[in-house]
This record gives sequence, C-alpha cells and structure tokens, in this order.
Amino acid sequence: MKTIHLIPKEQIPLLSFAKKEVIAMPAGRDERMSSLYRSQSLGNLLQTKVKITFETADEQVYLVDTTVWAVGNSFVSLKGGIYLPIHSILHID
Repeated sequence: MKTIHLIPKEQIPLLSFAKKEVIAMPAGRDERMSSLYRSQSLGNLLQTKVKITFETADEQVYLVDTTVWAVGNSFVSLKGGIYLPIHSILHID
C-alpha cells in the first residue's frame, strides 16, 4: 500500500502526470466518471468539497480536499482554476 500525501489544491499545477490510465478495469473507470459527475453536481449546487485521490508521474499518491466545478473529457476543473487529468484519478469520496 502506498503512502497517501495530503496536498493543497494550489500545489497541483506543480506536479507532473503520466499519460497512463491508473484504473485498469473499464467498470472502475465508469464508476470514477459517475463519482466525478456527482461531485460536480455537489460542487455547483451546494459548494460541497470532495476528497480526490490521484497518482502522479513518479507514482506518488496524493489526496486533495476540494470543490469540483466541471468535468470534461480529459480533465476536471477544480475551484480556483486548477485542472486535474481524469486518467490520474484513483478515487473520489
């Protein structure tokens, strides 16, 4: 089990992301997208924060507590104009 590092959303642009998909199974990727759309609704309607666990290019795992504003095809937009590649997201709580 990898150590999960808590990171403020403002530090995400300083990280590097691999091009690889972190979730191998298609069902897991579908579940991730459902969770992202749910978190987008929570962010836009209630300004509710979610916890997003993601992996960087150096295979470090991070956790950010933030508001999701928009979900695109390849990236999610977080509060403050921060973008996170969807293929690097492991889990959304």
